[in-house]
Amino acid sequence: MTTETTGPADGAPLFGPESHFSAFFDDPRWALAIIRATVLEAAHPQIGAALVDNSVFVAHPWRRLRNTFLSMRRMFGTDPAVREREAARLNRLHARMSGSDSRGRAYDAMDRATRAWVVATLFESAVTMCRLSGQPLDQDTMERMYAEYRGFLAALDGDAAELPEDLHDFWRYFDRVVENELENTEAARVILYRLFDHLPAPALLDGAPTLWAAGRALAGPLIGAITVASLPEPFRRRAGLPEMPGAPTLMQGAYLAAGLTRFLPEGWLNAESIIETLSLPPGSDDPRARTVTALRARMKRASALLRLLTPLSGGTDPGPVPSAATEENRRSAEEFFRRVLDQTGDGRLDWPDLAAMARELSTRLDLDEPEETRLYDAFAAWWRELQAALDTDGDGRVSAEEYAAAVPSLAGPALIRVAEVLFDATDKDGNGSIDADEYRTLFRTAFHRDLADAGGAYGRSAFVGDFLSFMAGRRASTPYDPLLADA
Repeated sequence: MTTETTGPADGAPLFGPESHFSAFFDDPRWALAIIRATVLEAAHPQIGAALVDNSVFVAHPWRRLRNTFLSMRRMFGTDPAVREREAARLNRLHARMSGSDSRGRAYDAMDRATRAWVVATLFESAVTMCRLSGQPLDQDTMERMYAEYRGFLAALDGDAAELPEDLHDFWRYFDRVVENELENTEAARVILYRLFDHLPAPALLDGAPTLWAAGRALAGPLIGAITVASLPEPFRRRAGLPEMPGAPTLMQGAYLAAGLTRFLPEGWLNAESIIETLSLPPGSDDPRARTVTALRARMKRASALLRLLTPLSGGTDPGPVPSAATEENRRSAEEFFRRVLDQTGDGRLDWPDLAAMARELSTRLDLDEPEETRLYDAFAAWWRELQAALDTDGDGRVSAEEYAAAVPSLAGPALIRVAEVLFDATDKDGNGSIDADEYRTLFRTAFHRDLADAGGAYGRSAFVGDFLSFMAGRRASTPYDPLLADA
């Protein structure tokens, strides 16, 4: 694989901390731009179909955000070996995503033209972000930044031939795709009108459902309106997207306000720390956990006060998640299906849901071939076993009702094989037990005393038993819930 590493004119690096892309990581404006770019991606028929069928962005948006951020850090880092390894991982991931949309049109996540459109939306949204926030880029800066994004595409595809080499030609290419190819897809509608209105709370706010619901009820429609107003006018017109009165002014104000953060001291905002903090599960031994625990307690009190002051919330607040000690840590079949099995959030269980589990576990463990393929194969075998046992109507998927009627069938030989393969992938040194470092790699927390055996390690039989108890017995589990059930 050959990729460019320096800019076209002044020798500035395309990757690393000196690149324009890296400068956006901690820029609050980038959050608005990413949402906008994601809608433009989802409006492409191939990408929209792949997102609906395979992505966890509806049921597990915070996990998707965290993993995407990690991937972009690797791709735009200074180490070419890390970049090539991450590109290979992404290509393996995308190679597993193909199918057809509701109109019977085929999609393939490895399609080069489609991948180029993803990169194009990121670049164009970054340029638009700067313009809307009152800091338009000059021509030279845009040229250098465009070279970075073409370098990113080259790192994935081996070359950047699907994107025009000249920036002037790029704008004609972008306008052509917007005018002729984008549609009002289901994925785009979900992002604009459902995702933020139903966004699950991150782990930090999981114990304050009323407070989160109140904030989401206000922010969701605003984010949707801001995003719609920022989209290219030809697409809005073609897709029939309604524009809320005053939305252009609201959008301009949001971008300008986000742009004011440039006056904050350097390093004041760190996106990586914010995302990691939001994702800290209860009981984490992370050094920031003490502060987070205190903050979570304050939020619970605020949520309780808000519930008392809001009569309309009575009867609608689901309340806090039951503690691990209640009802012998059991959860209902409905809750387990929704929180764990239905990874894509479409109300059914099929192969993309299990593939999403394999993908998350592979990402946590940072697996290479052939370990990654072994894990996917084990999950594929489990899906075939589930399909044979639970798909009573033969439609190729398992409904929540079919699952609830035959729960014991989950714990078959294929699931045991999944647990064994996962144990082997976690046991990096192959000594037959998982030590503290290996455990942290998978679960991102320290050993719990009841998990370690007398030798201070996690043996194969204990690991497999706990995994089966979680996946088949529907027992709430301190380590496994943040791994597979978190938002």
